[in-house]
Amino acid sequence: MLDVALEAAARAGAFLRDGRPDDLGVAATKTSAVDVVTEMDIASEKLITDYLAERRPDDGVLGEEGAATEGSSGVQWVIDPIDGTVNYLYGRPEWSVSIAARKDGETVVGVVAAPMRGETYRAVLGEGAFVNDRPARARVAPPFGQALVGTGFGYLAERRARQAEVVGQLLPHVRDIRRGGSAAIDLCDVAVGRLNAYYERGLNPWDFAAGELIAREAGARTGGRPGQAPSGDLTVAAPPGLFEELQGRLDELGAWHD
Repeated sequence: MLDVALEAAARAGAFLRDGRPDDLGVAATKTSAVDVVTEMDIASEKLITDYLAERRPDDGVLGEEGAATEGSSGVQWVIDPIDGTVNYLYGRPEWSVSIAARKDGETVVGVVAAPMRGETYRAVLGEGAFVNDRPARARVAPPFGQALVGTGFGYLAERRARQAEVVGQLLPHVRDIRRGGSAAIDLCDVAVGRLNAYYERGLNPWDFAAGELIAREAGARTGGRPGQAPSGDLTVAAPPGLFEELQGRLDELGAWHD
């Protein structure tokens, strides 16, 4: 499954990198007028699902742009054909292709390809995480006040306003906050030490399935609200020692609700 995910992500990444039209525009919107889909999102998902159908015909698929098949093998592929579509639309480099495989509901393979970085992040459950062919390790937890924290924002105005309140209350207590625009890359940045921590509300399974496994296999802890798994309510990733304090503060700040 790792080989299949790597090949599918490489094909989609090369297609998106080399085939981006100069006049790329919005093909559709989703939750709001700024939550966009491009023709390349749709084409990338089709490229990936066609390859999976060829190599793994009995597996199920869940894709951001509508791919949904049940399958009969117990394996489900969770696909984000472009994570960071707005970045891609504007020609910014922080976008990725995210592909995860779940077996009986547990994520067992994760691949995130970031073509503009020249990097592919990967993990297999219990076998560690890698960036290209190098082992990936999260940084040792710093004091909370020295943590560089990544986050993201939703597309609904009411949710954004609430998320801004949370950032405003958190920012004075950490080193700084970064907003990259691709949840999958942010989680991988925790895995390779470019961020100390990451959190976000409002993610879908395709946003975090691969990156969460990669961060966890790199030594980070992941979760949602205290005692809960990552979810659309809240996703948090950080090394042990920082994770617990960040998770607790976010829970107190109500980062898990609008």
